[in-house]
Amino acid sequence: MKIIVDMNLSPSWVRVLQAHGWDSVHWSEVGEATASDHAVLNWAREHGYALLTRDLDFGTILAATQTHGPSVIQVRAQDVLPAHLEPLIVRAMREHEAEIEAGALVAVEESRSRVRILPLSR
Repeated sequence: MKIIVDMNLSPSWVRVLQAHGWDSVHWSEVGEATASDHAVLNWAREHGYALLTRDLDFGTILAATQTHGPSVIQVRAQDVLPAHLEPLIVRAMREHEAEIEAGALVAVEESRSRVRILPLSR
């Protein structure tokens, strides 16, 4: 599985994800910092990446466009640094890996994770 880490998360997530065996890159390495959410999603779809983000707008875009991908993993916590969330994110990604590979919106909160298969129904 390949993961693109959004601008709103630390580039240190790349090393964390790579240490767990996922091919990862931070958006700042491949795109403009000011790129629109649509541009980020299009790049991820075209290159076969799932998106790790804390931006809730991506779920809205997926619902509005009814697309089958890319998968989005939304981090829903105040402290989003790897030192705090690594075990939670890694566990959720492993638990939902098949769904992420197929196309899903995964919301990871400190107390639970939820998955919705794409395309999202209205």
